[in-house]
Order: sequence, then structure tokens, then C-alpha cells
Amino acid sequence: MKCRRCNREAQVYLKSYNISLCKECFLELFKRKVLSTINKFSMFSFKDKILVAVSGGKDSLCLWDVLVDLGFNTEGLHINLEIENHSSSLEEIAKKFASKNNLKLRVINIKDVLGVDIKKASRISKREPCRICGMVKRYVINKEAEYFDCVVTGHNLDDESSNLLGNILQWKKGYLGRQAPLLEEYGSLRKKAKPLCFISELEILYYVSLKNIDYFPYVCPLSKGASSLFYKNIINQIEYRMPGTKLRFYKGFIEDKEVYIKKESKLELIPCQRCGYLTVNKICNFCKLKEKVEASSK
Repeated sequence: MKCRRCNREAQVYLKSYNISLCKECFLELFKRKVLSTINKFSMFSFKDKILVAVSGGKDSLCLWDVLVDLGFNTEGLHINLEIENHSSSLEEIAKKFASKNNLKLRVINIKDVLGVDIKKASRISKREPCRICGMVKRYVINKEAEYFDCVVTGHNLDDESSNLLGNILQWKKGYLGRQAPLLEEYGSLRKKAKPLCFISELEILYYVSLKNIDYFPYVCPLSKGASSLFYKNIINQIEYRMPGTKLRFYKGFIEDKEVYIKKESKLELIPCQRCGYLTVNKICNFCKLKEKVEASSK
């Protein structure tokens, strides 16, 4: 099998594009696709200071690596959620990547900001771990990003297309209205971008493999039964039968979102009375959770 671009021996085959590529051509194409997404949505510039949310998984490490290769000014942030037999390995891998590439990484331990690990927080709040985890990470990342121009996360095409499928099936208009590659800064809420939103999980796997990037390959043990995994499995089955569906589905929605979703007026956000974080209620969800945690320890 030969590379379509240079006729050298191919190492990558992308069924959704029906293209075979050698290592060099694939990595070059990958970088160009990421840069094109950044430029298309005016996510950030080379002058900006970018905070990369780094979990230790393939997506966030791939994102950090490609942004560094492209020449952007980055710093990593890792949140240790204190999940047994999971979080310590993720932190170790994130630190090794930063050290190997001479990059700055800040590590925040969830117990230092919440008082308990994510599993106990879930029990106390009587809510699913994934919902608590997402809320807490958004809060902490936004707080740590105070002096940055933009926060970036490693959400990929598989994540975005499966989320879109779930939101449409449940007809969650609010989530659909906010689903986008870029969320602009709003008051104390920092700008958030997803430069890998048009890059498939398979492409990311090829990237980290070809660049010998060590990553943590296991799924979070607390995510068992999560609806997001169910929707991802469904759209993967569709993609298998009809290659390219994920990209057409998500890209088509983003490009014509106003056609499908009536533009709603922005929610009136007010500062949380305890911490100042913008929220729809007097007390934000993070502070409500913290109150429950504090009450449970008395």
C-alpha cells in the first residue's frame, strides 16, 4: 500500500477519507487540519497564552503535542480526581510527558479544592460520578485559567458527534445551542476551544503511535454505564457501515446550526454569592456540592 501523496510506503489508512498515507504525510496533514480548525473559528493566536487541560489520556496529550509542534505558547493543567487504581497513573504519565518535552504542568488535587475524592463527592451528592466530575473539572479549570487567554480541551470528533447524537435524541435544546468548537469568553468564564473537534479518535491513535507518545489507555472505572459511552457505541456502528458519517453529521450541524436550532437569548448569569463564579442561581453547583461535603464531615 502506497502513500497517496508521495508514493512512499503507507503506514496509515483512513477509511472515512479512503486515503493511505506514510508517517510524514499523515503527521503533516494532521497538523494542518488542527491549525485550519484553530484559524477557522479564531480560537487563539500565537501571541496568546493557552492552558491545556491534560488528563494523561491520548486525546489531551496529542493536543498538547501538536500545539507545541505548531509553535503555540502553552501550559498544562492536570486535575487528580483521586480515583483508586486510575488517577495516580494518569498524573504520572502527564508529568512524564511534560518533563520529556520541557513543558510546564500544574497539578491540582481534587481533595485540595473539594475536600473529598470524586467518588465520595458522587455519593454525597447522590449524582452520577460523570456529572459531578464534569462540573468540578469545569469549575477548577476556569479558576486556574484566570491569567490565560484560552482554555483548550482534547474533545475529538467521536466525542462531539456522539454528544450531538445524544442531545438530538433527547432534544436538549440548551445543550445543542451551546455545542460548538469555541465558546467565547463571558465575564469571568474563560474562552474555551476544542481544536481536535474534527479529528477522529482513530486519527489520534495513529498520531500518538507514530510519535511514540505514552498515554494511559484505560477507561475511567466510574464511567461504567454512562450514556455517553452508549451513544458513542451507536455512532461507531453507523460509521462502520457508512464511513465519514461522524464528520458529515457534526460538521453539517456546526455549519448550519442556526437552521436547526432557534437562537435563544443568553441566560442571565450572576456571580455566585460564595465564590463569584458565574451561574444561573445565587449559589453555583460547585459551592452547593462543597456545602454538602462540609456538612457530611460534621
